Amino acid sequence: MTNLNTLSKERLQAMSEAGQRVLECYRVLQKTNHNVVGELLDTAEDFFEWDHYPDGDVYDHETHAQYYYHAHPPGERTEKFGEENGHFHTFLRPRGMPKKIKPVPLPDYEEPESDNDDLTHFVGISMNAAGYPVRIFTTNRWVTGEAWYKAEDVIELLDSFDMDMAWPSWPVNIWVTNLIQLFYPTIVDLLRERDKAVTDWEVRHPGINAYDDRDLELTSVKGISVEDQIKAVDAALKKKRAS
Repeated sequence: MTNLNTLSKERLQAMSEAGQRVLECYRVLQKTNHNVVGELLDTAEDFFEWDHYPDGDVYDHETHAQYYYHAHPPGERTEKFGEENGHFHTFLRPRGMPKKIKPVPLPDYEEPESDNDDLTHFVGISMNAAGYPVRIFTTNRWVTGEAWYKAEDVIELLDSFDMDMAWPSWPVNIWVTNLIQLFYPTIVDLLRERDKAVTDWEVRHPGINAYDDRDLELTSVKGISVEDQIKAVDAALKKKRAS
């Protein structure tokens, strides 16, 4: 995994500031005994597994970032991936991308009707029962119905994820935007592992479309701690400033 000491001072500074914004979101939500998951689910009359929350997803029409929260049936993922209450999925649509970035021309690729439909998935964010993140992960193409972009292109897009709007919850939008920045190098590693996982799967399963194989769901996963990451980032930034 990426050594934080190898990152630029500018990147570490951005990560440090992102960490403080994440903590600020926790602070204001805790004043009313809320958390980022509760903020979204409180807008729904009922909660159903597989449904997206909020209904219709959260989509910023200026930045073209998108996310939603949902949950799988209890126990379905626990044995393989660990316990969770549910998870966020984060995306960027093509109108938020540089024109040079295009989907990988896989044999089964079909150009969509809309120029904004070839979205890319960044990471999923698993949440515990208390409403805090416990791991981040990447997925195979079929999981989210995304277009497939090579890892290096998705990495170039990470800084473009920005939920700059108040609906459905300003704190949640700030939180998800800055969580991605706080764990930027981890996400970079996971995206590269994602591509390797699919390539290795193709080698081990000749004649099967790896990108559509239901036996390959998560392509990389990493447990996280916001507090530990903030401490590590600030220590690396302090060392960078002293050098």
